[in-house]
Amino acid sequence: MKRKVGIIDIGSNTTRLVIYVQPQKGVPFKEVENIKMGVRLRTYLNDEKIVSNEGISLLIDTLHNFHSLLHHYKVTDITCVATATIRQAKNKEEILHIVQEKTGFTLTLLNEYEEAFYGYTAVTHSTDIKEGITVDMGGGSTEITYFRNRELIEYCSLPFGSLSLTLDFVKGSVPNDEEKRQIRQYVRAQLEGVPWIFNKTVPLIGMGGSARNLAQLHQHLINYPLSGIHQYEMDVSTIQEIKEKLKSLTLTELQKLEGLSKERADTILPSIEVFDILLEESKATQFIISKKGLREGILYNKIDKQDDSSTSLVDIGIEEIIYDFHINIDNSRQMIKIANVIVEQVNKINKMEGYITKQDRMLLEQASSIFHLGKYLNEESSSHHTFYLLSNRSILGLSHRERVKLALLASYKGKRTFRQYIEPFKDWYTKEEQKKMCLLGSILKVAQSLNITKRNVVDDIKISSKNNGWVMDIQCHGDYKPEEHRMEKQKKHLEKSLKISLTPNFNR
Repeated sequence: MKRKVGIIDIGSNTTRLVIYVQPQKGVPFKEVENIKMGVRLRTYLNDEKIVSNEGISLLIDTLHNFHSLLHHYKVTDITCVATATIRQAKNKEEILHIVQEKTGFTLTLLNEYEEAFYGYTAVTHSTDIKEGITVDMGGGSTEITYFRNRELIEYCSLPFGSLSLTLDFVKGSVPNDEEKRQIRQYVRAQLEGVPWIFNKTVPLIGMGGSARNLAQLHQHLINYPLSGIHQYEMDVSTIQEIKEKLKSLTLTELQKLEGLSKERADTILPSIEVFDILLEESKATQFIISKKGLREGILYNKIDKQDDSSTSLVDIGIEEIIYDFHINIDNSRQMIKIANVIVEQVNKINKMEGYITKQDRMLLEQASSIFHLGKYLNEESSSHHTFYLLSNRSILGLSHRERVKLALLASYKGKRTFRQYIEPFKDWYTKEEQKKMCLLGSILKVAQSLNITKRNVVDDIKISSKNNGWVMDIQCHGDYKPEEHRMEKQKKHLEKSLKISLTPNFNR
């Protein structure tokens, strides 16, 4: 039975509803609806810290719209949370009461720790980063955490966000040099009370709309060859380059930039100043973007309380792909078994112990599980579809570099197509890494050949060296002729990679 969860996030800048569905137990939740309304509740918070009636009415109208969607999707498990603006409002109790009375939603007001904790949870449940600083810049506050060995060590909530900085410091449509200086001065003053941020020399992980827009903007500026921003990595110097490109643009010109949301055009420049300062003061090693944030943190926390799973992030991502493409699990297991046996035999006979590492073996198993999944779309262009789908699909726990590597192996057809696929990314990998990927890919081609009928007829494989060549003794049960025929056509890949001649010897 499908499990559905709805999460409403009432932020200072936007109010958003996300609906997640778990198709069946053991399968990851998928986002099926994501509706954002640019309420900008912060603009209705006056100097006396009162949210005006106009702002409350706009919020209620938005929640009524969300209620209709939740009813349409038949979602009953609903979490509705609010952050900085309502948290800071003197009439917050009144707002909570009105929301309950007018919409039926029980509004939970997140405190500073909870908001920071959910952001940290989102990062540690969707990346394999062991130590880092997270920064979640909303419209009215900025939550920062420091984690080590994936455990939360420090947290803080700073009283500014992308929208509040814009409202407090920018008089025109975009900040001038003096206003930027004032923003930087203010942010640095706020950081003085948070000494644990300084000189950490760990990755800075950005989440929230400002961070996502910054990543999308950078991807368009450099014509990035992949889609998706989760675990997108930028050098620290990148921020300075973006600032230089944007500093002379008008609001109208910013609104026309590819990758930048029109409604964030007026707040992106103050946001960049904050990221720049945090990167500088923390001595960050790199800037990594997490697409997962507060809402996913709430979801993960909800799941953790009900499901006890020790499955790795990457394995969860692979399981999701297997489910989405209806991949034959028995065939995947046989592919993994054959590939592992070949690796062991190749290592032994070629004295390559240590060349194919434990990490390589894990990658090989992952690629075995989803090898040529593109055939479920089109058999003739299976390799092409496989590479495109995997290289452009966010997979939990994998960086973009690792994702492309997985795509190259799972789509392996031969060295010619490998060179075509890797062309936009060839600077990401050394020649030795590319050589090893071709070897692993050729092992997968052989493994596929030895189960071409998907009947799991191969029981064992032994490789020996004879007469300046290799003999592969393949023990089978049942009819192995289709596998034998396919093996004769595909063994060339392994022969070229290892520079040997290979004689398959099938027997029962």
